[in-house]
Amino acid sequence: MDASTHDDHGHDAHHVNYLMIFVALCVFTLISITTEIVPFPNHASLVVTVFAVSCAKAFCVLAFFMHLKFEGNWKYLLLAPTTVLAVGLPIALLPDVGVHYYTTDVPQNDDYARMHAEEHLESHGEEPHDDGKAEGENESAPETPDE
Repeated sequence: MDASTHDDHGHDAHHVNYLMIFVALCVFTLISITTEIVPFPNHASLVVTVFAVSCAKAFCVLAFFMHLKFEGNWKYLLLAPTTVLAVGLPIALLPDVGVHYYTTDVPQNDDYARMHAEEHLESHGEEPHDDGKAEGENESAPETPDE
């Protein structure tokens, strides 16, 4: 068996010029550094430039160094469960973390604020002011209009 039949097992020969990829990544890095030095006319153009450069660098690394450019379509099959989890996890945690279904209006917050205000007033030599409410009066009860 000679070398020509050994290399011909149905595999495509992928000859990537890694030196050119390295040069491209260096150029993208120089552009990233330049965005810090050169003033941009507005913030939007800076954001677009930074994102474009980061996407180009990520593409070079993913496509060539991770060899995803040369893989078959099965890589999308592996990506599907990851995408479902990446979208599903934040949606599942949204009620607990993102959308507060409870309020932070608890008596402990009121007590802490009152205590902190009294300490502040005492340290400055002032007397705490009484807000006219009796001890234990429910502050969240709706007031009835005077007739």
